[in-house]
Amino acid sequence: MSKILLIGASGTIGQAVMANLGARHDVITAGRSSGTHRVDFAQPGTVAQLFAAVGHVDAIISTAGNLHFGPLAEMTAEQFNIGLQDKLLGQVQLALIGQKVLKDGGSITLTSGIVGVEPIRNGANATAVNAAIEGFVAAAAIELPRGLRINAVSPTVLAESVGVYGPFFPGFEPVPAARVALAYQRSVEGAQTGRVYRVQ
Repeated sequence: MSKILLIGASGTIGQAVMANLGARHDVITAGRSSGTHRVDFAQPGTVAQLFAAVGHVDAIISTAGNLHFGPLAEMTAEQFNIGLQDKLLGQVQLALIGQKVLKDGGSITLTSGIVGVEPIRNGANATAVNAAIEGFVAAAAIELPRGLRINAVSPTVLAESVGVYGPFFPGFEPVPAARVALAYQRSVEGAQTGRVYRVQ
């Protein structure tokens, strides 16, 4: 049984990942307002505090991170910065600090999203951030020591969320969160690194 740290466990994907991996592993949950531990990507110091509290783990999973959605013509640099500071740098910091507390052969799994390669209207921030996460994963994979691995999961719009987000994704086929969770299982229990698991 592995010790896994799951950030964003209360979200739709996080709950599905917990249901999948929690059956076989010791999953420690963390989030902005729920979970056993508190962590807020918008408050960088909380990531270091999280690892200080949790200690060594076999795997780190992030299903968290905020973005800004809105028309490009009205977007400000401050709004664009929301995704950069939260979803991008929050997950990058998770990997940078997390590599030091991972046991040999451990894994890091970050979350990007389909708009990284399939842009949508109002999604410039999301596309830039998700593409950057995937670039970071590819580069980090060739440098991580001690057999550590890093991957990203890139889901399309969720069946559970289509009522809210469906209008932003015309013609996209929704997928159930349980199917997305399988990609996180592959990342944690498999052997590959530097991969982006696209679930669409």
